[in-house]
Amino acid sequence: MPVGHKELTPAEEDQNSYNEFMSFYVFGHISFFYLAVHANNIGGVPTMAKVELKQPIVEAISADIKDAQSVVIVDYRGLTVAQDTELRKQLREAGVVYKVCKNTMMKRAFEGTEFEGLSNVLEGPSAIAISKEDATAPARIICNFAKTADKLEVKGGVVEGAVYDVAGIKEISSIPSREELLSRLLGSMQSPITNFARVIKQIAEKDGEAEPVAEAAETEAE
Repeated sequence: MPVGHKELTPAEEDQNSYNEFMSFYVFGHISFFYLAVHANNIGGVPTMAKVELKQPIVEAISADIKDAQSVVIVDYRGLTVAQDTELRKQLREAGVVYKVCKNTMMKRAFEGTEFEGLSNVLEGPSAIAISKEDATAPARIICNFAKTADKLEVKGGVVEGAVYDVAGIKEISSIPSREELLSRLLGSMQSPITNFARVIKQIAEKDGEAEPVAEAAETEAE
């Protein structure tokens, strides 16, 4: 053993090993971060890392639009916080998914699907409204909301596989909800029954009035 060299205890040796490992670990990560930033500035390898980071976002959008009955793209610029909160609330209550997404992410998610036709409207800030149940809900809620929030602009949409421009989406927005249609249908079915019941009641009432008259006539004849 060299003169002046202190023999380390097992605990001290473990601590030294740990310190060496942490130094190597931290230095390695700092070096990788520096290289990643530098390479990104010159268009190097980390582009693949960026793609991998974006992939989960694309997959999430793809999952949202899978089996969707309708999708509407809007420009939300200019909406106040209160307006945005209220719009999200109305859409959520109708079972509509509403998200602000990057256009590049949506374009990738739309590739090879019936929503690919919306790629040409994906310019500027965009939000997407998705419904898997009520095909007219996104168009109806958004267009109705835009009547009092003129900053909200419809860009286009897809309803049951067909691509529509702004005019088409506004036309679809006038279609009543499924619940309203069912209510109207039940109302039309019940009307004849109600009318029939009313007629039967009137006949019964008339018969009830006729019986006392007949009895009175018989009494006079006696």
